[in-house]
Amino acid sequence: MKSYLDLLKTRGVGRIMAAQLTARFPFGMLSLAFLLHIERVHDSYGAAGLVLAALSVGQAIAGPLTSRWMGVWGMRPVILLTGIAAAISMGTIAFIEMSVIGYMAVGFIGGLSTPPVQPAVRTIYPKMVNSQQLTPLFSLDASLQEIIWVIGPVVTTFVATQIGTVQAIGVALVFLVGGTAWFLASPELGRVRIPRSKRKMGTVLRKPPVLLATAVGFLLVGACAAVEAGVVATFGHGGPAAGLVLAIFSIGSLVGGLALGHIGISPWALARRMLIVFVGMALATLFLDFWWLSAMLFIAGIGLAPALAVMFSIVSASVKFSDTAEAYGWVGTGQLIGAALGSALAGFLIDAYDAPGAFWVAAAFAFLGFVVAAVFHRASPDLRGRDASPIPDTEPISTLA
Repeated sequence: MKSYLDLLKTRGVGRIMAAQLTARFPFGMLSLAFLLHIERVHDSYGAAGLVLAALSVGQAIAGPLTSRWMGVWGMRPVILLTGIAAAISMGTIAFIEMSVIGYMAVGFIGGLSTPPVQPAVRTIYPKMVNSQQLTPLFSLDASLQEIIWVIGPVVTTFVATQIGTVQAIGVALVFLVGGTAWFLASPELGRVRIPRSKRKMGTVLRKPPVLLATAVGFLLVGACAAVEAGVVATFGHGGPAAGLVLAIFSIGSLVGGLALGHIGISPWALARRMLIVFVGMALATLFLDFWWLSAMLFIAGIGLAPALAVMFSIVSASVKFSDTAEAYGWVGTGQLIGAALGSALAGFLIDAYDAPGAFWVAAAFAFLGFVVAAVFHRASPDLRGRDASPIPDTEPISTLA
């Protein structure tokens, strides 16, 4: 824990970490809020899954594009414009009732305009700490982001069930506007400039670690999206049980990230962490009662944040600084496509087989994630005792005072 406290004492680290977590907090609420809202309007989890899929596909397309644009126009202009468009789309879904196709169209536009806060902050981090601190910083970031998934579902479930689904989306909208404004005001966005990449878009995917992180992230987040839908389908809208189970899932991830964050990253690290996720999710399919699901998803969560931290670290250590934002954009795209597919498949299987269908999807995704990480473990660099900072570009990188 001392290493994490030392990180937070480093100038600017605590501030920008808090700002980016607040800016991203709505996305711990939005999927569940949309799921509850669309299901209420159209009385179908399948319809809600399609809208979430459209949202995630839009985010997936935007990931590498907006990340690359930050190297052309700067971080602040890109994040500001996308934030405004995202806020308008969220408000439209909340306050205007439409057909499923209409919701899908607005959701897709909202996904396209998701502010690229995560690629921006993960590009800034290597410029704020020394090389020995970078891997623990990624682990701390992956762990603390679970606050989003601990508090977000609880707040969403409480507001949606006690007040209304429109108000639940409205709360997420307030966090989006306030958090994005705070992040834009962070001085680090002016001190670090992402250089324009000289390579064609997509070239960074030729790096095996980037491709591995993208593929495993796709499967990991797909599993989590299916779990979220399954928990909501199991406990319904009548109380806080769904939010509490999802919060316990995220608490497991927080505990795992803090406990495993100091361990060196070997080529097998990602496979080991994915195995923990798979075991927990597979056991969760056996009984769908509150205490069993809470315990098994807590176990699954122990591998979640550590797996994400491995992905962030192997990507950082494998690409040039000018390519880091785009690389993280592709990783985010893989995760969002996984969320889209996981949500859609879970929604249809819930309609066909009730809640157990969603947990079957989650276990299958987690198992495939473990298999991919194990079979292609040689694509993951051995970072034990190594610097995880990005590869320097051949030309000077300007840092504004």
